[in-house]
Amino acid sequence: MSELKKFQSIIGYQFSNEELLRQALTHSSYANEKHLKKLSDNERLEFLGDAVLELTSSEFLFSNYPKLTEGELTRLRASIVCEPTLAMCTEAIHLGHFLFLGKGEEQTGGRKRKSILSDALEAVIGAIYLDGGFANAKEFVQRFVLTDVEHKKLFYDSKTILQEVVQGQHEQLSYVLLEETGPDHDKNFMVGVMIGNKQVSTGTGHTKKSAEQEAAYHALLLLRPNLRE
Repeated sequence: MSELKKFQSIIGYQFSNEELLRQALTHSSYANEKHLKKLSDNERLEFLGDAVLELTSSEFLFSNYPKLTEGELTRLRASIVCEPTLAMCTEAIHLGHFLFLGKGEEQTGGRKRKSILSDALEAVIGAIYLDGGFANAKEFVQRFVLTDVEHKKLFYDSKTILQEVVQGQHEQLSYVLLEETGPDHDKNFMVGVMIGNKQVSTGTGHTKKSAEQEAAYHALLLLRPNLRE
């Protein structure tokens, strides 16, 4: 079974035009390295998929959260479609494994890079939309993105929620930079969460802010039994 067939089996959607899927999984680094024709990478499909994702998530939240105001709906949608949470969604379908990446991107950890994963997920949504229409794209989004919304909201608000929890315990919260690696154009940071004098979790990211967010999220998961729903 080819890699494209395996991926279609995982997501439960069979493409009529498999080339759309291939393009959705093709990063610009691969297209450039292989000298593919112009616009052969997934960036245009990402543009389309982003619009489909926004409409689908907006409709879902409008229907399932009737008591939320416009501002609250906007904030909740942002928590679902932001880069880190979309990257989390790709883990269930092993998207990183199926990407076509250039050698340099491959060697620097591109298969796990949140920006690449989230962009590719949106491209896949765009490809499904073109291949099978809005209903199929919507079904894919509902199955792989619009799941465990409260959990995703926790991730998005992790730093704020953690601050409130720690203050409630009359403890001091701080973030400490543990490691900084990579060249200037591709930095990777590891940050630890300190509650009092104890390090409780770590997180990584290409910015200190994203590393702090992930570290706060992991800390909240440890503290989750003490959180009131």
